[in-house]
Amino acid sequence: MDATTIPQLFLQMTERYANDTTKFAFSRKINGVYTGITFDDVRSQVECFAVGLLELGIKPQDRVGIVSENRLEWIIADLAITSIGAINVAIFPTLTAKQQEYIFTDCEATCVIVSNSYQLNKFLKVSDDIPSIRQIIVMNHDAKGDHPLVKSMDDVMEVGRVTLPSTSRRQLFERYAARVEPGDTLTLVYTSGTTGNPRGVELTNSNIIANLEGCLGAFDVRDTDIFLSYLPLCHSFERIGGLYLPLAVGASVCFAESIDKVPENIREVRPTIMTSVPKLFEKIQNKILSKMDKESDSKKKIFHWAVGVGKKFLDATLDGKSPTLSVSVQYQIAKKLVFSKIQEPFGGRIRLFVSGGAALPKATAEFFLIVGFTILEGYGMTEASPVISVNRVGKIEIGTVGTQLDNVEVKIAEDGEILARGANVMKGYWNDPKATAEAIDSDKWLHTGDIGVITAKGNIQITDRKKHIIVTSSGKNIAPAPIESLISQSRYIERCFLIGNDREFCTALIIPEFEMIHTYAKSKGIEINEETLPTNQDIIAFVQNELNVLQKDLAKFEKVRRFTILPQPFTVDSGELTPKLSIKRSFVETKYAEVIESMYS
Repeated sequence: MDATTIPQLFLQMTERYANDTTKFAFSRKINGVYTGITFDDVRSQVECFAVGLLELGIKPQDRVGIVSENRLEWIIADLAITSIGAINVAIFPTLTAKQQEYIFTDCEATCVIVSNSYQLNKFLKVSDDIPSIRQIIVMNHDAKGDHPLVKSMDDVMEVGRVTLPSTSRRQLFERYAARVEPGDTLTLVYTSGTTGNPRGVELTNSNIIANLEGCLGAFDVRDTDIFLSYLPLCHSFERIGGLYLPLAVGASVCFAESIDKVPENIREVRPTIMTSVPKLFEKIQNKILSKMDKESDSKKKIFHWAVGVGKKFLDATLDGKSPTLSVSVQYQIAKKLVFSKIQEPFGGRIRLFVSGGAALPKATAEFFLIVGFTILEGYGMTEASPVISVNRVGKIEIGTVGTQLDNVEVKIAEDGEILARGANVMKGYWNDPKATAEAIDSDKWLHTGDIGVITAKGNIQITDRKKHIIVTSSGKNIAPAPIESLISQSRYIERCFLIGNDREFCTALIIPEFEMIHTYAKSKGIEINEETLPTNQDIIAFVQNELNVLQKDLAKFEKVRRFTILPQPFTVDSGELTPKLSIKRSFVETKYAEVIESMYS
């Protein structure tokens, strides 16, 4: 890659596809139809908005916030901010006003860009308490109202458009973009964390470019690829995998309308590459299996035969062997009769699924590979820009996160912690040298906080979070994540939260897959509602049976001996989850303290 900064990369790609009216950088749904926008149009909008920001007084290294759902305007804002050398501080739109106040006060944001009237009204509740704020921009023109600090994005773009003739505007834009240095901070990404206030991870242009180079060396991304973007762009995983990576090769990005519309949008867009978190893949698997449960006995028999054949074929290929002739022939039949029909709703063009952000259950990874999809599980963290490792096509080891990128070093510390080093490792935490020193040692190793091992095949296997290790009252050490992941493999269990620190034995809070549980109850003539579900003895016995099957190979001290079914899911709004959907363990233990104690009384 020739570019050493994101602004350089943007200029290179827009010049490569200049005057190409058939090549779309992005697509969004307008009046029910996906409509593309060319690289020329993107550049024109970015230039106008960038010059508009300059006219508003935004300077290089000023912090500019973005509070928005995924949409084209998010991209325009990001590329304009970073091209004039300012710093993008994009946050989850689900954050409360108080959380926004903390972040934008901490980074001393001078301007915040919000998406709509809801986000604007939420931010205006705290904007007066953030001394550094000078401008507020709203993407939806009709939402700006009459607040003196608020302008619409259209207004700012119009300022950029009329201030200078197009040639002069382009020259000014290019001058600012050329001044951006590789070591300049590109973005602050506030990691939510499971305890305490969020920290701003400071990522430079060179951090991001290094990670892009590493990713491009790990798997094949082409200019003909089509990505479907639905994960929040403020998340570093989607920002790399769903924006900068396709931009780096000239691929197209289509925006999903919403999470709920992802299945419909997949059929419309027919993407070739999709990045996602494991939960989506689990839901897809459960939906396929649930649908099959309702089919005739003969169809079920064919399905299970096909999966069995697929398992034999997969096991042979993963071991580097050639499947027997009999298995190969049967697999081709299984593909035609069963697997091709499973693949149809995905548009028929998917080359790669990439999973990150959490552990992908082995059963889910295996299922996707069996039915003919290539799914690559990776690993990273915001502090590493974010990708550290990923499985490679043809070298997949289920249950691992693959090998490190070519330009990243990884080693396992004496206490089992995974350490990473490379040009992708963050500059540090914003205004927090103490936390930076704790995360990056004197030899430049990033301490990930994850416990893991290197397998015989050289792949990284994560076993738990360093700080989450449970120590029972008898001194037994238990890694909760693998057990929680194992139990969550049940189609009837969405989440499992393991408890056992300083206790005699392990217990668990169980969040059921409510739709599946209600379907099961209906099939058995069991009457339940939200209030009676947690205490219904038939349901409790059913969940216990699920646990018995799943836990059969666990050590006695690792097994859940008692559990409580909760009537509501963990959510961001109710406080149990971070915006990245990680469980806030200390919050859950405090909120459900009485429930937990009752399991030990």
